[in-house]
Amino acid sequence: MAPVERYDAVIIGGGIAGSGLATVLARAGRSVLLLERTTAFRDVVRGEWIAPWGVVEAQRTGLYDVLAGVSRHHLPYHVEYGDGIDPAEADAQKLDLRAFLPGVPGPLAIGHPAACQALFDAAAAAGARAVRGVTRFEVRPGPAPTVAWEAGGEAYEAAARLVVGADGRNSQVRRQLGIELHEDPPHHLFAGLLVEDARGWPEDVESMGTAGDVQYFIFPQGGGRHRLYLSYGYEQRGRFSGDGAAERFLAAFRLPSVPGSEAVAAGRVAGPCRSVPNQSTRVDSPVGDGVVLIGDAAGFNDPITGQGLSIALRDVRVVGELLLGSDDWRPGLFAPYAEERAERMRRLGFAARLDAVIHAEFGPGATARKLRFREARARNPALGLALAAVMVGPELVPAEAFTEAAWRELMAV
Repeated sequence: MAPVERYDAVIIGGGIAGSGLATVLARAGRSVLLLERTTAFRDVVRGEWIAPWGVVEAQRTGLYDVLAGVSRHHLPYHVEYGDGIDPAEADAQKLDLRAFLPGVPGPLAIGHPAACQALFDAAAAAGARAVRGVTRFEVRPGPAPTVAWEAGGEAYEAAARLVVGADGRNSQVRRQLGIELHEDPPHHLFAGLLVEDARGWPEDVESMGTAGDVQYFIFPQGGGRHRLYLSYGYEQRGRFSGDGAAERFLAAFRLPSVPGSEAVAAGRVAGPCRSVPNQSTRVDSPVGDGVVLIGDAAGFNDPITGQGLSIALRDVRVVGELLLGSDDWRPGLFAPYAEERAERMRRLGFAARLDAVIHAEFGPGATARKLRFREARARNPALGLALAAVMVGPELVPAEAFTEAAWRELMAV
């Protein structure tokens, strides 16, 4: 085994959260070891939409320029089509997404693998030791944590002031530490697919709505490239998996109540079709002795509202600021992070649960409820204010929007 290496931080997982934090720390002169399992980032159908509040987080951490090197394709407009909605009325009510936060020209549409690679490269350029192809690792927590790891058939060991688990939904760091992941019951399923050469949809308009037995999403990335998603009933497990999944997905995307969906569905398949359960998860605390979890490893939000990348970027900023603002990296330092993240995820989970009831339940009764909600919200914009958290960030929405009293009022609509 090679001699023990020593670092300020060992970060396990080179995705958005891990590479983002590695870049922030390395730029500030901290020594960082960044370990990544894959040898190339692939399309595994993850989030490719950064909310306006997530863009602000990227700007505050200095990571926006890195991401902008991959994509500057902001989406200034949002429109909801679907069953029971007149397309002309939908166009007239098109939402200007530039109005949510000053200096942010709408959400950022960005390819996930390319974004990960750009941040990984930025970490290395800033001085982090960035290693790919890690086949095994073992985290030993404590006041002076260590990580034993293997790559290229060689064994290594690193000592650090802190180990950061940023290794995604199925985090091995979390499992090795015995941190329990609490999972909400799945409400429905969420499938994604990337298409190219789909030229019939406006490049500056994202769209979402419910049509038939699916909830659809269209996020243009520029040049005829679109990330598409479909929510569908949990009882239809397997609908968009196995042989022919992409073809079935695109067939389901031909929606009579959605103008332009035919053109999008005629696009060329440019990636895999995969589904995940729509559920939120959480841990009791993302902080251990000598270890902290960030990104999906620390619990993730139901993907129906597309908050994953923004959550990761907030984690990077908060944890990065704590580490760079103190020389004492013991667990107590991260108490503000644990507290803020718990409330952040609770509020975003509330918003996702509301969106699921409105848009990801199907049939005549569900359609009627959706239309009643739209009409009630048009009369009273404060109704369902929790949904604004998806764009502006959960802390900018009044706390009373996320209470059980607010939920009962919404369900009575």
